[in-house]
Amino acid sequence: MRPVLVTGGAGYVGSHACRMLAANGYLPVTLDNLSTGHRWAVKWGPLEIGDMADQACVGALIARYQPVAVMHFAALSLVGESASKPGRYYGNNVAGTLSLLEAMRAGGVDKLIFSSTCATYGEPESCPIAETTPQQPINVYGRSKLMVETILKDFAAAHGLRAAALRYFNAAGAAHEDGIGEAHEPETHLIPLVIAAARGARGPVQVFGTDYPTADGTCERDYVHVNDLATAHVRAIDFLTASAGFHAFNLGTGRPYSVRQVIGAVATQAGRPVPQQIAARRVGDPPALYADPRRARDVLGWEATQSDLDHIVASAWRWHTADAIQAEVRRAV
Repeated sequence: MRPVLVTGGAGYVGSHACRMLAANGYLPVTLDNLSTGHRWAVKWGPLEIGDMADQACVGALIARYQPVAVMHFAALSLVGESASKPGRYYGNNVAGTLSLLEAMRAGGVDKLIFSSTCATYGEPESCPIAETTPQQPINVYGRSKLMVETILKDFAAAHGLRAAALRYFNAAGAAHEDGIGEAHEPETHLIPLVIAAARGARGPVQVFGTDYPTADGTCERDYVHVNDLATAHVRAIDFLTASAGFHAFNLGTGRPYSVRQVIGAVATQAGRPVPQQIAARRVGDPPALYADPRRARDVLGWEATQSDLDHIVASAWRWHTADAIQAEVRRAV
């Protein structure tokens, strides 16, 4: 099996990528400090507890496993927290990545697949959003990811790094059949929040604004199943094997769903209405954000095949309501 070093492989998207790597003949080697990741999510390869900023640690892992590539998921990702703790976010997301790159360079690993984000685009004037859309992030989290993309371009030019920045839209869903799914603390993503409200595990879900210029007045977002994201990461390894330089790809469907559509899909799964509360618009929430995914299709041969809203919600619902899975999650906390 071909080893791949996966930073943040105990996290949400990272663990699903490890699952997909193993299904495609790779050995995922997870490097995670477990600050936000979970031991129970590491099922398809070894877990090495450490930090990407520790060059000695990363260098030792590269020497031991000789990975063919690095998948880099390790990052702080709470938008609100990033505003109040910018030093923490730049230190971890930017400086930590720089340390990782130096260890890769010293160890002779020249391929990196980077977990980037549509937050690097900020509030674009129009949709769909293509890779050529100006990147003007409006929060520290998005700026930290854009800074890393700039560093990757410079390392590609100076050191021959082969890098793919995969700009996710809204990751969602779960590989419930294998016991992994979305478990953040605190949880800020809409679908798990709506599911929690439907289950009575929290109060009513907040609907921030019903007067947007959208079909039903609520914000629209591009939801992409985490299994589809994982597939794109594996495709990116093959692409980088044959392609030098830095490359960016949007990972989305091009089809947005509204907040009310998400609530309706969860209500269907639950078989009962979802408690909800109408609230004022939040500052910085554009009416709609969705991808132009054509470049990923044309270059990587990737398309989202599991990202229908009903399928996404059904997979997330099964994971959040599976007693055996949730008991394992609770034991690990």
